[in-house]
Amino acid sequence: MNTSARDAGPPDAKSDTLGGIIMLSAAALALVWANSPWAASYSEALSWTLGPATLGMSKSLGLWISDGLMAIFFLYVGLEIKREMVEGRLSSRDRIALPAIAALGGMIVPALFFLAFNKSDAMAARGWAVPCATDIAFSLAVLRVVGNRVPISLRVFLTAVAILDDIGAIAIIAFFYTEQLSMTMLLLALIPIAGLVALNRARVASMIPYALFGIALWYCVLKSGIHPTLAGVAVAASIPMQTARGRTLESLEHGLKPWVVFLVLPVFALANAGVSLRGLGFSGLLEPVALGIILGLLFGKTVGVTLGILAAKLLNISKPPEGASWLQLLGIAHLCGIGFTMSLLVAVLAYETQAPHLFDEAKLGVLVGSMLGAIAGIVVLLLASRPKAATVRATE
Repeated sequence: MNTSARDAGPPDAKSDTLGGIIMLSAAALALVWANSPWAASYSEALSWTLGPATLGMSKSLGLWISDGLMAIFFLYVGLEIKREMVEGRLSSRDRIALPAIAALGGMIVPALFFLAFNKSDAMAARGWAVPCATDIAFSLAVLRVVGNRVPISLRVFLTAVAILDDIGAIAIIAFFYTEQLSMTMLLLALIPIAGLVALNRARVASMIPYALFGIALWYCVLKSGIHPTLAGVAVAASIPMQTARGRTLESLEHGLKPWVVFLVLPVFALANAGVSLRGLGFSGLLEPVALGIILGLLFGKTVGVTLGILAAKLLNISKPPEGASWLQLLGIAHLCGIGFTMSLLVAVLAYETQAPHLFDEAKLGVLVGSMLGAIAGIVVLLLASRPKAATVRATE
């Protein structure tokens, strides 16, 4: 796999690490708050109703975070995906083959792990996609804990897998977590989409018209029954890579990054990681939903990604990352089990309104599974960096 300087990641990589720490701290605060004497205030805060009722936009603070703030996150993710597909890690068949197969295995196998424990309960089974996701910011932040002990090709590989994972998560949300559709609002959504296409064709550099059409699209998508965060992806697709005034997409991506890393993701973690542990104890981890998610993230992701790498090598489709040992690849596969942001979002869609008790189990599973995946990945990668560890290279 080509590992040029461009593929090594953005120059502000340290912000990802700091952002991961802040996001983890927000999740820890939510967990402590939800189990403190002030736990009632946590639920009350998320239940605050905001927005104009006349437009049908009176929603709880928790929903505004999941439906509104996360649309900004998906806009950022969409920009990153478009850039990578046009000129980055996913811009050619040979670059995309290995991470694509690994990402596919990393989505299918965790879902099977989950369904093995929950297939007999239709409501519980709705969460099959929760362990399928990889949190790109968090996983890359954890990878930096081992520093330069792993080749840069592994960071490139992990980033590509996580990006493709995000594409898969977007498709899953669109096709499997959309309830009743309003064809009227879907047809109305074509108007702002047409406006965005026209702006793209004209290579308009100003972000103001894109924002106005984007807000209109977000409202139409919200009212159509499709999760409104997908509007962020549509807006990202319309942003031109380059105009006469410079690289518009890259400029917007860099401008959004601090807001996403230091505000959007920590706020989302604070709003969704607060699960009450009262009365759960160790037995709470053995509940089917929690257990399915934990094992899906910890083992399902590892098995799926590893099988994908093996399949690509055996079928001679693509070679493993250059200079990486099989033990290092196993460590990276464990890091793919850090679901967190995307896993929590899918859990919100699967359970929050229809089965709150299962939502709590899912949040517990995501937190524990992601933590164990991070620990396992760090331990394996540190072992792989020892002089006597894994001398056989994956590319041999």
